[in-house]
Parts: sequence; C-alpha cells; structure tokens
Amino acid sequence: MDDLLVIGGGINGTGIARDAAGRGMSVVLAEKDDLASHTSSASTKLVHGGLRYLEHYEFRLVRESLREREVLLRIAPHIVRPLRFVLPHDEGLRPRWMLRLGLFLYDRLGGNRSLPGSHALDLSAPPHDAILKDRFVHGFAYSDCWVDDARLVVLNALDARERGARVLTRTRCTALERAGDHWRATLRTRSGGETVTARAVVNAAGPWVDDIAALATAGRAEAHLRLVQGSHIVIRRKFAGPHAYIFQNRDGRIVFAIPYENDFTLIGTTDRLFEGDRDAVAISDEERDYLCNAASEYFSEPVRPADVVSTYAGIRPLYEDNAASNATVTRDYVFAVDAPGDAPPLLSIFGGKITTYRKLAEHAMERLARHIRVPGKPWTADATLPGGDFAGGFDAFLGEVGALWPWLPAATAQRMARAYGTRIERVIGSAQSLAGLGRNYGSGLTEAEVDYLRREEFAQTAEDVLWRRSKLGLHMASDARENVAAAHDIDFA
Repeated sequence: MDDLLVIGGGINGTGIARDAAGRGMSVVLAEKDDLASHTSSASTKLVHGGLRYLEHYEFRLVRESLREREVLLRIAPHIVRPLRFVLPHDEGLRPRWMLRLGLFLYDRLGGNRSLPGSHALDLSAPPHDAILKDRFVHGFAYSDCWVDDARLVVLNALDARERGARVLTRTRCTALERAGDHWRATLRTRSGGETVTARAVVNAAGPWVDDIAALATAGRAEAHLRLVQGSHIVIRRKFAGPHAYIFQNRDGRIVFAIPYENDFTLIGTTDRLFEGDRDAVAISDEERDYLCNAASEYFSEPVRPADVVSTYAGIRPLYEDNAASNATVTRDYVFAVDAPGDAPPLLSIFGGKITTYRKLAEHAMERLARHIRVPGKPWTADATLPGGDFAGGFDAFLGEVGALWPWLPAATAQRMARAYGTRIERVIGSAQSLAGLGRNYGSGLTEAEVDYLRREEFAQTAEDVLWRRSKLGLHMASDARENVAAAHDIDFA
C-alpha cells in the first residue's frame, strides 16, 4: 500500500509529490495527459508577488509570493531569472501616488530581497520614448522574475521520481473509493490499467478538481470552482531591451508585454468565465482583439491581429469566493478535506499560483498530518531542483558550458543551459561535436536531446517535446516539427 496518491500532474500535484517523496513517503502521481499539459503551461510565466493583488488587500498572498520568489531564484537558477518591469502612469487611471505607495509596499512586504527595488522613470527618455506613445511621460520600474512554467513542473516530477515516487502520465483515475482505512483507485491508460491503494489522496486535478471530488464522494462533495480562462498572444519582438511592460487598462485589468524566446513578445492575459470543453481551450477572436487593443493603447506602433504568430489559453481553477468580477476572484489557494470520522482523507486543492506552489505543498503536508503519519520536516526550501546545482550565477555557469563544449552554437548552448542546467551533460553525453548529437531538426534541436526528453523527462509526443519541454515549436517550420514526430515514431497528441 502506498502512503499517498496524487491526482494531477500540474505544478501543485508535482510539487506535493516531490515534497512527500523527499520525506520518505511512498507516492504515486497520476496525470491523465502530459505533465503541465493544461493550466500549468498556460500561465504568463512569471514568478511574482502579484502587485495588483494589493488592491484587493491580499497581503498574505503577496507576502508569501514575494518570499517564494526568493526561494525559487535560489533553488532553480537555471529556469527562473530576474526581470525588470516598467509600469507607465496613465492619466485618468490609478494616480501616481497610488502606484508609488503600492510599489513601496511591494518592495517591503517580502522581507529580505536579492532584487533591486522600485524607482521612478522618465518615459520621455530613451529607450521608452521610442517604444511608447508620447503621452506617457512618467512611470516606475520594479523587479519580479520570469520562469519556464512547464519545465518547473517537469523538474518537480523528475525530482519526485528520483526520490522514489512513481510518476504515471497518460493515466486517468476512473474510480476512487474508500475501503476501510485506505483508498482504492482504478487507474487507466490506453493499453490497460491497475488498481492502487493509498492511505490518503491529494486531488490536484486543476480544472477537474470538482470532478475528482465528486468521484471520490459519490457526488456528495460541493462544487467550489470558478473556471476563468486566461489567453495570451505571441508577436514578433516588439521592442529591444531585457525589460518587460505592465499596462493598465480602462477596465481595471492589467496586461503584460514580456520578451519571449528571444525573437518574440508575449502579451497577456485575459479574464473570462469559461464554459465548454476543458480539454480544448483556445483563445477567442474577442480575446485576441482585446489584447491587441490593450497593447496598442501604449505602444507607439499598434499591435494588429495580423501580427499574432501564436496563441495559447488555459483555465484558472479558482476558488469560488463569489467575487463580482473574474479579475478580482482570489488567486490564493484553498484546501478542502473530506475525512468523516476516521476515514482516509481526501485533500482537494482549489486555486494557487505558480509562485506559491512549493509553500502550498508544505501546507498540504501539514493538513495531511492531521489524518495520517507524515514523516520528516519541510525540506524543499533549500534543495535545488534538478540542474540548479551550480554556484556563481547563471552567467558563470554558461561560461563553463562554453568552455566544455565550445562547438555548441552560442544560442543553443544558452538555451540548453537554461533548460537543463548542470544536467546538460546528460543530454550531450559523450558527443565531441555537433554531429555527435545526431540529426539536427532545426533551431538547435538534435536527436540526442529528443532521446533525453523521452528517456528522462516523461515526453511521449512531439507536442511534449516542442511546446512543453521546450518552446522550439515556436521557432520551427511545420515540416520540421513533423520531422521530429516521424523520426522518433511519435505522434502529435
């Protein structure tokens, strides 16, 4: 019998599986699709405190998020990097004193920080004068971080497996019932299935959390989710420089414009109530136009629908707090525990953010400890994620990569160092030249890298490789993407 069955392979599920496995618990994680195939790969890809949450008085969430931002910078220095944000002041929207006060609090709520604080900016001076419309004169700069969200999920799953967890992708939980002092779960794959018994179940199924709760309680559990769709557009690089922008909109929302994959700018996000097929979430024309118009209010050159080269959309499984607006529904996480009497517990998770996943996992362990034995103490704040065990900063590490493998093209070396950190050596293996990595599919993706992703990182399809383990699908032509699938006898999911 296992100690814990985790249902859901997003950031919350993999984070909990890692924490539990590292404490010595026997863990099974079941994900019905690929890791991070839904909400956790459709974020704005930020590790941030949530500046706008201050308006809704969510000080606990902002404080925890800012502290976790520092932790993630430390334990995942390859996939998390600092990013400077520019916030233009727009006459008629939030007054300058309010922005200044919000940033003052933002700089201090998290305690000790490694990132630069906020300060005022003259937007009529370079480089912003050439990027933004002339009416924007005053603004502010502050710090947050960028993260490769899907890789963060995969690295947590990888570490969980290396600490003893069984990680099962493309595995759906079809039945879940109590049997005395434990749970009995039926797990199904395309080729068969198995029965798993566990002392406790964590329901981290994201948009499907209410479904799993209903499955486990024969429909007795109440629905707690508000499903809110967030969509993003990707355009060719709109501006030079390493900074990002945060734009205020007339409807009270904000939109980010972020440097993305070197050659692009990512613009998002939206907030609309989701209704439809949760397995087929896509941006609407209305959302695309909204993001284009919002960015065009600020950029000196407008963003047109024809400029959009790619899009993605996901569902935020938020806790239903009956807020009037989708934009003001809490982004904090909420636990619901079903454990009548001495029955084995079901812990369901609602909401949550990429930034706070690690702390959420610690809190989940605390809640489970009221019902089952949870050995050990919190440990993940000081344990690097796979590949993050280098000292001296990323630039120094990149220099080491260049010295060890000088034949790697500079762009490929940087991408692989960011993606794999010290585990880049497992990808390259004994190769002594670029030819030694096997077939090159374009954009620096080689046969050796695809083999590594399939062997070590749970990838099974071309979509897993090109859009979640990497973002190379954005750079490659359609025929090159098809070559990846054909050469490795895998299909597009």
